[in-house]
Amino acid sequence: MNSFDEVFSCVKNYCLEEGGIPEVALRLWINALIPVSLSGTDAVFTVQSDFQKTVIINNYEALLKNAFKNVLGFDINLIINVTDELGNDIDTDNNKSELNNNDSQQEQIENIEGAGYDYTFKTFIVGRSNEFAYAACTAVAKEPGSNYNPLFIYGTSGLGKTHLMHAIANEVRVKHPDYNIIYVTSEEFGNDLITGINQNNMASFHEKYRSADVLLIDDIQFFSGKDRMQEEFFHTFNKLHAAGKQIVITSDKPPREIKTLEERIRTRFEWGLITDVTTPDFETRIAIIRRKAELLNLYIPDDVAEFIANRLKTNIRQLEGAVKKLKALKHLSGSAPTISMAQSVIKDILNDEQPMPLTVDKIISEVANVYGVPADNIRSSNRTSQVSTARKVAIYVVREITNMPLQSIGAEFGGRDHSTIVYAINNIESNMKKDSNLRQLIEDIIKNIRNKARI
Repeated sequence: MNSFDEVFSCVKNYCLEEGGIPEVALRLWINALIPVSLSGTDAVFTVQSDFQKTVIINNYEALLKNAFKNVLGFDINLIINVTDELGNDIDTDNNKSELNNNDSQQEQIENIEGAGYDYTFKTFIVGRSNEFAYAACTAVAKEPGSNYNPLFIYGTSGLGKTHLMHAIANEVRVKHPDYNIIYVTSEEFGNDLITGINQNNMASFHEKYRSADVLLIDDIQFFSGKDRMQEEFFHTFNKLHAAGKQIVITSDKPPREIKTLEERIRTRFEWGLITDVTTPDFETRIAIIRRKAELLNLYIPDDVAEFIANRLKTNIRQLEGAVKKLKALKHLSGSAPTISMAQSVIKDILNDEQPMPLTVDKIISEVANVYGVPADNIRSSNRTSQVSTARKVAIYVVREITNMPLQSIGAEFGGRDHSTIVYAINNIESNMKKDSNLRQLIEDIIKNIRNKARI
């Protein structure tokens, strides 16, 4: 073979095809090795962090040595040096940054929560659950408006959709610093719309959104049932798409399952590419834990990483939170992460994410959000059409979910009498039979409330 690079390429192929290493691990760890020289039996590499070196030595040294022997026919010594991006050697023992011992515990944890983690493609862990979405996002960022327009990404919460959105924005900002990039959640879009209406200044709203070179809207499922928001988005979409501007959208479900979204909007989503992100497999979860730990300069033993990955399976944010809490515990205890620490961290995370207490207030708040009215107005004597409809829906939903006595429901809604509650429930039941959109909207409201309460 003509070069060390060619030898190492064959070694990597052996690791993947014969050694059984997952592709995600190869990309994350083995590809981090930069070949320097093959001198006699010494194979010399560099990496950019002591953490990378530790993980590679602990997990892949035997596999690499076996691969080299298979390719070259003799044993080699694996030498890994740590250098910075300029190729300068790093004294890792003298360059580990620790928080000041005099900091309070709260200050330590706050510093860790704000650690240097950026939503970029470089920090996104690619696995089988998201590789197609990742490829689509990188293509969009490379040439906005030319590929997959619009791009629609769907999947449940905590799987990396927002990370990909920010990665697109960050990449476009680097390649096209003159572009006007707008990233908002559906709630922010709605708040801007309400401000424009209340201030009688829709021109400012239109200027903000219709002048975008790249428009990214997160959680568009919350447009469901909100006619004015859908109307404004429809016209914004048409103007941007006709001008060749890039549109990226995320949701918790595919367009066809957002039943109370207007058909004309669902159709436009299907003009481009629809892709999903799903729950990461075990190897990807391990890679995510390792990557988060590396960014926090934290070494997590294999058994601890596997313990976390086997218990936090469905949410990437939980994995990230576990690593951050382990970092905090390491600073506070002065010892390396252990299974016992991991058990404590996982217990805290799962307790933090317990179901919301199911109360009438929560139900009213959910309905108020859908109908775009203040929650207090639902309990008040306000009789405007929108508030009145939201009130009847809230009464119906409370009855469906809680099975409270009608008299008790009346007391929760400003002391309304039994006959008023009966009328509201009957009115909604009658309208649902005639109006499939209303029926779907109310079913979605009930489903969302039950999902949050896990009932």
